[in-house]
Amino acid sequence: MKLHLGVDATTGEVIAHVLTDGHADDAAQVPDLLRQPEGDIASLTADGAYDGEPVYQAAAARQPDRPPDVVIPPRLSAVLSTADPGKQSSRDPHIQLIAEHGRMAWQCMTGYGRRNAAETTMARYKHLIGPRLRARNAAAQAGQVALAIQVLNRMIREAKPVTIRQR
Repeated sequence: MKLHLGVDATTGEVIAHVLTDGHADDAAQVPDLLRQPEGDIASLTADGAYDGEPVYQAAAARQPDRPPDVVIPPRLSAVLSTADPGKQSSRDPHIQLIAEHGRMAWQCMTGYGRRNAAETTMARYKHLIGPRLRARNAAAQAGQVALAIQVLNRMIREAKPVTIRQR
């Protein structure tokens, strides 16, 4: 089984989750993840496994008036959808930025580091709840995950750690 999480980068709370079998395509889970949070979504940041035009389209469909800023690193083999700037997809500027400035500069320019909130949440889940599901059938596993997320969210609300970066 694979757990996909949507995390509020500001609060650290899990705002969306989808549990799939281990072979499910990551990018295909984005529409389900985007349906769960209430209100507007300012940005969607994910790792390269979620790269693809369908993710950008799902984000735009979720909020047609003000689509969220999608920050996903394009694959190394990514190419522009078209050379015409008026017809380019919202993924194309990322490809251009990386080509012009490099991947590390792109990460700084786009705020890609916010993705760390989701990685930290997943690490917290595995450390506190465990890396395996104990329930045997799909319905019970879904219930186990939902309960675990409620526990994690309550913990982060009650005792969010304060981290100070020292240089």
